[in-house]
Amino acid sequence: MRRDYFTLDVRDVDWVDAGEQPHKPLVRIDFHGPRELLTERLTGGDGELLAASEIDVAFRLVDALDTEDASGVVGVTNRMTGDFILELNESAEDVLRFIRAAREFGRTADADDGQYRVEITLEDDDLVVYEKGTFLVYDAEGNLLRSESLIPSGVEL
Repeated sequence: MRRDYFTLDVRDVDWVDAGEQPHKPLVRIDFHGPRELLTERLTGGDGELLAASEIDVAFRLVDALDTEDASGVVGVTNRMTGDFILELNESAEDVLRFIRAAREFGRTADADDGQYRVEITLEDDDLVVYEKGTFLVYDAEGNLLRSESLIPSGVEL
């Protein structure tokens, strides 16, 4: 699926740098392409839209993390099949700032409620809303960067 079909908007992360009250970080992904293309990828083998437990969110760097203006690809995948649902190009700085906000929010939040929210919209209507607690970060060679990732305590990878 074409990356230019998607736009990404991040909300509720500024409080971290300002030292304000924590808010659950939100990433809103707007889809501007053929409806059936997205719904097909978000539908499981049972014909229902995938649940939060059936998707994974990750960021794969294309540059070294210490590179100025490092960038990478945010991917949402089907956990059962490994198929990509969507991918977006993003700056490493923005993604890591989002993860830092989610980590800080998680220190004060109910663990069952997720550390961040993902909304995927189609024509400005919410198609799916996921509460997530894991956001994995990989370097350009595909190695997991544990210290940069959002991994809930007690989770083994």
